[in-house]
Amino acid sequence: MTDQITTVRVEDPQTVINLVLDGLTSSHSKRAYQKALEDFYAWHIQEGRPGLNKATVQRYKTVLQEAGLSPSTVNLKMSALRKLAREAYDNGLLEQSLANGVTHVPGVTAHGVRAGHWLTLEEAQVLLDTPDIATLKGLRDRAVLAVMIGGGLRRSEVAALLFEHIQQRDGRWVIVDLVGKGNRVRTVPIPPWVKAAIDAWALASVFTTGRVFRPVHKGGFINGDSITPQSVQDLVKEYAGVCGFGLAAHDLRRTFAKLAHKGGSGIDQIQLSLGHASIKTTERYLGVEQSLTDAPCDHIRISLL
Repeated sequence: MTDQITTVRVEDPQTVINLVLDGLTSSHSKRAYQKALEDFYAWHIQEGRPGLNKATVQRYKTVLQEAGLSPSTVNLKMSALRKLAREAYDNGLLEQSLANGVTHVPGVTAHGVRAGHWLTLEEAQVLLDTPDIATLKGLRDRAVLAVMIGGGLRRSEVAALLFEHIQQRDGRWVIVDLVGKGNRVRTVPIPPWVKAAIDAWALASVFTTGRVFRPVHKGGFINGDSITPQSVQDLVKEYAGVCGFGLAAHDLRRTFAKLAHKGGSGIDQIQLSLGHASIKTTERYLGVEQSLTDAPCDHIRISLL
């Protein structure tokens, strides 16, 4: 038997992709795997349609790594290709030895230790793009993830968020008078893409007052006035699992801090958005310590005559 998946099915990649998708039960997994396989086939055709074998998949993995993709993103794409090889063999489209070779291509090991769990910018984008926004639940879930990544809210704060909290101040959208841990009240600026996600959910749900986030029945309709903090936790775990990320709801709060800091925001402003009583807590989120060799005062270019 020859490598038929190259000669028979590659002209119609969606036929092979459907073999994989039909074996999945989660709609979120189906979308993630479909995107991964479509990306692979685009590269595969560009490379002249090499055989589907271990060498080809290893070369593709190298291309992904050289493109700077995170280990978790590469591993998600490798999982999709392993599933593809198994389905191709089960359907008589690929020899067992070739399928076994693909399934034995190892994933990528993440090196180094993070200060807690948090997402890179690329990973955060992948997570935010995972919900199916063609559905009411998907619109809600994207808005929940957006508020957490773009605003750093705790899951309890997400569950308690009111439309009345979202106002314009000084020409930008903010969440005002948010009561957080220790009954501390703060105002949280949010970027335009967070407001856009909330607006899309509000338009579909036809709610503009009261609790922002409401439970959505699997039948596609709203069946309650509010969600619980545990629901937010479960929601994050659901989509993180689809993406291959090991993280909990609170890790998105740390992600907000990390991405803001890497983007140039000052620690004091991050502290205010997060509502930390102590700057030390914010420093722990960021994994930074006070430096006495390169202190802020060293960057004040003043001298005495």
